[in-house]
Amino acid sequence: MGCCGSSEKKQDWKPLEDRSYTDIPWLILFALFNIGMLFICGFAISTGAASRLISGYDSYGNICGQKNTQIPGIELSGKDQTINKYVFFLEPCNIDIVKRKIKSVALCVSKCPDKELQTYEDLRHFANTNGSKLCSYELNPDKYVVDVDIANKCPKLPVPPSKSLPVFHRCTPVDISCYAKFAEALITFVSDNSVLHRVITGVMTSKEIIMGLCLLSLVLSVILMGVIRFISALLVWLITAIVVLGSLGGTGILWWLYVDHRVSANATLPAPELQVAKDNEKALLVYAVAATIFTVVLLLLMFFMRKRVALTIALFRVASKVFGHLPLLVLQPFWTFLTLMLFWIYWITVLLLLGTSGSPVKNNQTGLVEFQMAGPMQYMVWYHAVGLIWISEFILACQQMTVAGAVVTYYFTRDKSQLPLTPILSSVICLMRYHLGTVAKGAFIITLVEIPRLILTYIHNQLKGSENACARCMVKACVCCLWCLEKCLTYLNQNAYVATAINSTSFCTSARDAFIILVENALRVATINSVGDFVLFLGKVLIVSCTAFAGVLALNYQREYTVWVLPLIIVCLFAFLVAHCFLSIFEMVVDVLFLCFAIDTKYNDGSPGSEYYMDKALMEFVENSKKAMAEEKRATGGNSREMRPMNPAGTLA
Repeated sequence: MGCCGSSEKKQDWKPLEDRSYTDIPWLILFALFNIGMLFICGFAISTGAASRLISGYDSYGNICGQKNTQIPGIELSGKDQTINKYVFFLEPCNIDIVKRKIKSVALCVSKCPDKELQTYEDLRHFANTNGSKLCSYELNPDKYVVDVDIANKCPKLPVPPSKSLPVFHRCTPVDISCYAKFAEALITFVSDNSVLHRVITGVMTSKEIIMGLCLLSLVLSVILMGVIRFISALLVWLITAIVVLGSLGGTGILWWLYVDHRVSANATLPAPELQVAKDNEKALLVYAVAATIFTVVLLLLMFFMRKRVALTIALFRVASKVFGHLPLLVLQPFWTFLTLMLFWIYWITVLLLLGTSGSPVKNNQTGLVEFQMAGPMQYMVWYHAVGLIWISEFILACQQMTVAGAVVTYYFTRDKSQLPLTPILSSVICLMRYHLGTVAKGAFIITLVEIPRLILTYIHNQLKGSENACARCMVKACVCCLWCLEKCLTYLNQNAYVATAINSTSFCTSARDAFIILVENALRVATINSVGDFVLFLGKVLIVSCTAFAGVLALNYQREYTVWVLPLIIVCLFAFLVAHCFLSIFEMVVDVLFLCFAIDTKYNDGSPGSEYYMDKALMEFVENSKKAMAEEKRATGGNSREMRPMNPAGTLA
């Protein structure tokens, strides 16, 4: 289980020749950890948490819908609640924002009130008619009107009509006005309620436009994938030109709209329309300034990266051919997302079970029953939280290993007609048979960095508003450093999975070899990698920009009553997520091809017996680069050092 052991012999790099099991101890450790996760779930179910979660329980420890045993020290416990299957809260709107629970006495009732009950006489009539007592157990319905302590034992009037939840048997008010208070508490950062009202009104009045723009972003993403697939040779220059022109044009239009709205705001308008116009003017000024800064940075980046475009075009051609042979790669984000969703549903369910598990304990302040875990069992929640991060990272790493295995198989198979019938399925089988331990180890390393980062982020949020500015800055700096470390490790892990897919070596050996390859080819690979990711990022920017531009034109016709801020933010976020979902796999394929190309050029020189594995498109680039460098060398008298060819040993000649 040690990392980066130096005792292993130097790697020979024989792609796809031998398959062997990697990181078995880590697979065993991961399996034991998952057994612990299942033990937590089983413990929560065995202690009655499942029935308390689904059926619900009252404030005295009685589970609704079944017979109960007496709890020592609790007078109203141990009741037969077989016919009382629903949980009713005396004050359903008394919500504790901090602890995220309802601060109210809960009772088991046979029926939720189906109409508003305005008086105690209505409560008595409802109890006698339906057999559902909405006041405390010790209070007889005949005393609902005369009992002196009735205000503390009965629900707060008027009692709103409620319906039971489909699964959890809780009576929830039909009128959600009380939950609006909860939502209002969650948005306390909004100080001006009139601004909030206008923003929400803008979203509601623009909902058709928002839906249409979200659909437009989906269509644009599909079109861009088609462009990548069929005209990849022109993709880089096409996207570059469109993004440059679009950024310049969009920035100019935003400034023009800002001036236009400023003139409109100065005109004589009714008070409501004048306020909306001023809000739009401020929003457009922010958009215009941000677009100007973005355009300047974009132009500078493209100017300095212009010489690295040729290899990117060649690699994009190969990536397009990969998708031609492996079309199922496009579905990988879908399967990963589905797996993550199923795991997260399981995780949240177990977390809810843990919240209702434990032994009944009487709260001395309220006299009511709470279920709490004591001793070592109370730390199961922390174990469960670590499982969320590690298993989620494991699922994402499985996608990376699957894509890496399929692309590596394509790249290092000289005769493409000899490819497996389904390379994706072959890669999945290889992953499950040989490399689950490697994936588990890589995911655990990310988890070790992510957990302290999340803890420090929580501490930083708790320190907001405190007087110790130095402590806040130090915590924020640590969070940023851990975030950068996490991103670097994620990138290194992905390349380690590629090396494992090629040579079937352990995680640390693969990470070491991949790191050496990347360092030796920093200018020819790492920079080109950045260019490829940058081009795909431009594709995402293009989709977001087109969607946002269409949104500006559409919302411009509703300037009298629509605030643009929130609708445009919603549309742009959705457009970026859609574009990222489509282009993330292409980005991953390009990254894998970069490393394969570096390994191929390091250990092969194209001579007989040491032929390249690379595609003809890459072969043409290598030959053209050699010719260009030879001519440059002759022209400079042999002193040129720019992008010299590699010898078989992998060093620059």
